[in-house]
Amino acid sequence: MKKHFLFFIAIVLVALCSCQTEKPWQPLFNGENLDNWDTFIGTPLKGFDNLAEAATTDKVFSVVEENGEKLIRISGEVNGSLATRDTFANYHLQLVFKWGTEVYTNRNSGLLYHSFGDFGEALGTWMVNIECQLMHERLGDTYLMNNTYCETAVKEVEGGFQYAKDGNVEKFGKEFNGQGIKKASDFEKPVGEWNTVDLYCVGRTAVHVVNGQTVMVNNNTGVDENGTILPLSGGKIQIQSEGGEMFIKTIQVKPIEEIPAEIMQ
Repeated sequence: MKKHFLFFIAIVLVALCSCQTEKPWQPLFNGENLDNWDTFIGTPLKGFDNLAEAATTDKVFSVVEENGEKLIRISGEVNGSLATRDTFANYHLQLVFKWGTEVYTNRNSGLLYHSFGDFGEALGTWMVNIECQLMHERLGDTYLMNNTYCETAVKEVEGGFQYAKDGNVEKFGKEFNGQGIKKASDFEKPVGEWNTVDLYCVGRTAVHVVNGQTVMVNNNTGVDENGTILPLSGGKIQIQSEGGEMFIKTIQVKPIEEIPAEIMQ
């Protein structure tokens, strides 16, 4: 009886320790304003120079109310960046967003991670980064801005490469097989519905998960400096304004030590 009791106590202690080691979510949107974010307006959308001239950061990036809930609204009328002031490494980030009705060029945006440097260094608007694509019908793709780099298991498809868990590992970047990698499959919700994007980054591995489904695993993330790949495993987070109105319900992050096994399967 005593042995059984001690065994029960041990199980309880293990469970308590597990609960205590689970880190809480840190909201990046405080539900009221964008005081803890930096904003930047960059290049005009093609054919919309007049909108860029009239654009202000407060107009492009704002907080609005919908059905009694505060949301971040990104207008999409000009290329711009909404960027965290903090840098992050070894984390799980979750973004819940949907597309609005206003479209200028197309419904395009991106969750830009491992961002570094100054605004404008990438494509005239953004910090250098690796992108988890949010564009409608391309949700979960990878795009490597400037000289960023990764290695990814892929298969060749028409027009490029597509992530495939059991595919051949190839090098990607401006000087390798290109800067874009297509997602494994399409799990995007219809326009106007909320999508949940989970980004897991530990060390030099980054995993894109769309509505609960793993669609991309990038390894050995880095920066190509004249043929030498330097490690890139952390940085700021940016959300793009890039052609279409979008709303963010929540964006939150928590530290992790490893990527869950079920996410990698």
